[in-house]
Amino acid sequence: MLSIFDSFRDLTTASIALRMVLAVICSGLIGMEREFKRRPAGFRTHILICLGAAMTTLTSQYLLLVQHYYTDIARIGAQVVAGISFIGAGTIIVTRQQRVKGLTTAAGLWASAIMGLAFGAGFIEGGLIVTVMILFAERFFSKLEFRLLESAPEVTLFIEYATKQALDDILILVQGKGLKIIDMQVTRTNTNNKKKDSSVIFTVRLDKKRCTAEQLIEDISKTEGILSVDEL
Repeated sequence: MLSIFDSFRDLTTASIALRMVLAVICSGLIGMEREFKRRPAGFRTHILICLGAAMTTLTSQYLLLVQHYYTDIARIGAQVVAGISFIGAGTIIVTRQQRVKGLTTAAGLWASAIMGLAFGAGFIEGGLIVTVMILFAERFFSKLEFRLLESAPEVTLFIEYATKQALDDILILVQGKGLKIIDMQVTRTNTNNKKKDSSVIFTVRLDKKRCTAEQLIEDISKTEGILSVDEL
């Protein structure tokens, strides 16, 4: 532990102020990164969650050290860990293309809550370290994740098409490139106009020497009768 923070581990007005300020600054940095990427939970959401978690820990310490209520001081904080899941679940959505979005934001909210508990408990070193690690993961690991996706041996595509012939042309195109279709699901949904939206989700095993995911998506989008192509 760093000795410079020893004076802030006691429950004083100065230590409370420092803990809350650090909670605002550190969670605000994480929230700004999410805000720049236009995620549903951004700057203010992260700050409020971290502040609430920090205040939860401070309240537990106050009940024990000042009010002398001899109870488990970790009990209230434990409810934060479980309760944040409801807020995190609200940021996770499943798109029409059956694509899950918001998992990283939900995980960041959960981590921000834990960070707030650390600051509220006076564990300043831990709170600062986890702030840096969260920012590093959200800011730089996304580039590594993109490179991993580029080298993935399989790709799953969601395709909307107008005619059955378009689907047959896709299958011919994929087979013509020497690629193997691992799984395929065809669906049709009736709309208010009594028309049918036809779509297919299929997983293809790629061969980098013959065709990349980007090339396959581009070729499929150029096929007549194809309405949209999205990678899941």
